[in-house]
Amino acid sequence: MGRPRAFGADRAVSIAAALFATHGYEGTSMDNLVAATGIHRGSIYRFFGSKRGLHLIALRNHLDHEIHPISAAIATLTDPTQALTAAIASYDNGPASGLLLLAAAERAPRDPKVAALVAEGITALEGALRPTHGDAAPQLASAVLGARLRLRLRAQPTSPLLAWP
Repeated sequence: MGRPRAFGADRAVSIAAALFATHGYEGTSMDNLVAATGIHRGSIYRFFGSKRGLHLIALRNHLDHEIHPISAAIATLTDPTQALTAAIASYDNGPASGLLLLAAAERAPRDPKVAALVAEGITALEGALRPTHGDAAPQLASAVLGARLRLRLRAQPTSPLLAWP
């Protein structure tokens, strides 16, 4: 019988999500994850399977605990201006969209599982805006996320997104 886990998986996922949201998948090394979580490399591999596995769990957690609740709150608003203002504020203050945006830009083009999770997050925002904005919801969701991406690029000149050709 193996030893019980000495680390909290939820805490490790939360720490990893913050690293991925700040530095991206490529900019977060396994050494960064080990140092930040305090979990040995072998335990990360044993429990999460790989860095990718931890990234997928962090992204799923991000959707379930941040993106979907934010979207649900926005969907309850009946005034179009309030709904759009809430969407902008929710995605601009804090890391609400950081992990989603970096996953969309960095991993989704090469990883179908990440692409599906990103699509789920974007669809949630579109769905939240649909009651107040109808057919314009997809364009407004794109504008909200695009504005967040532009703000992120200005705030972090060393962002991996700036390395795009």
